[in-house]
Amino acid sequence: MSLQIEFEQHRRALIVRLKGELDHHTSDVVRARMEEAINNGDAFHLVLSLRDLSFMDSSGLGVILGRYKQVTSRGGKLVICHVNPAVNRLFELSGLFKIITFEDSERAALASLEVAL
Repeated sequence: MSLQIEFEQHRRALIVRLKGELDHHTSDVVRARMEEAINNGDAFHLVLSLRDLSFMDSSGLGVILGRYKQVTSRGGKLVICHVNPAVNRLFELSGLFKIITFEDSERAALASLEVAL
């Protein structure tokens, strides 16, 4: 299965929606497209919506951790939302819950960044 990426700018936050599988086959493309969108836009924060992400492996964790570092190095924040149980378990095992903020919905993520809808 492939991966689809959707970008939406909302005030100072870039919302990225992933659909499909984020694994070693798709991680390089996701990394490059997200880096480009962050660097070329005026987004300060990043909201990563994983509602339609059916699978993620350690390559996906690397992409997310890299974008976390990219955004926080500029003073912004990364918030992840709509995490399904299988992907949630991977976040728990990795310990990313300790450094990255997780919210139930995009609205809650934007509110936590004070750029609510």
